[in-house]
Amino acid sequence: QVQLVESGGGLVQAGGSLRLSCAASGRTSSIYVMGWFRQAPGKEREFVAAMRWSGDSSTYADSVRGRITISRDNAKNAVYLQMNSLKPEDTAVYYCAANPDRIWRDPTYNYWGQGTQVTVSS
Repeated sequence: QVQLVESGGGLVQAGGSLRLSCAASGRTSSIYVMGWFRQAPGKEREFVAAMRWSGDSSTYADSVRGRITISRDNAKNAVYLQMNSLKPEDTAVYYCAANPDRIWRDPTYNYWGQGTQVTVSS
């Protein structure tokens, strides 16, 4: 089992920045991919970004590429999502997820955090 805890959400004005953190514990050696997803009210959960736990590969949704960066700190078993130039349409609950399988963009990850709210005001 892998446990994930997100933090760092909040309210920010359009154009602002936020950094989300995800602390992983448990069987982290089983993780192949770490991902971030988001879900806005009334919408399906959508892929944001993901990276290989080894850190040598990452991928982004087209809607966030160039504004959002995923990174990791192996020493802390943590993954981060640096979000810049935020837009009102980025408002959603953001979830950290971990997967032992080679699945990157599909929201069928095995392990999920509880989510953290990000609200971007116009």
